[in-house]
Amino acid sequence: MIYNAQVNVMLRPAILDVQGKTVENSLHSHGHANVGHVRIGKHVTFEIEAASMEEAEAIAREVSRDVLSNPVMENFDVTVSEAAVEEAR
Repeated sequence: MIYNAQVNVMLRPAILDVQGKTVENSLHSHGHANVGHVRIGKHVTFEIEAASMEEAEAIAREVSRDVLSNPVMENFDVTVSEAAVEEAR
């Protein structure tokens, strides 16, 4: 079975997000003073071939922990769903 994984990786709240601060400053200079606390992260999607949803979720978490994120500085959130029939190979 083919599953779609979506992973969001964000800096931990205690870590200064320099990119987010830069974007926030740019937004303010463009007249969007009502926007604040901007954080920049990564959104990664990939397909997993697995026997079950549980196995696919475990693989997605392992990939996220071992490759896609730095566990010292970043948190990640994983969502796994069955691939649509048209998407499956």
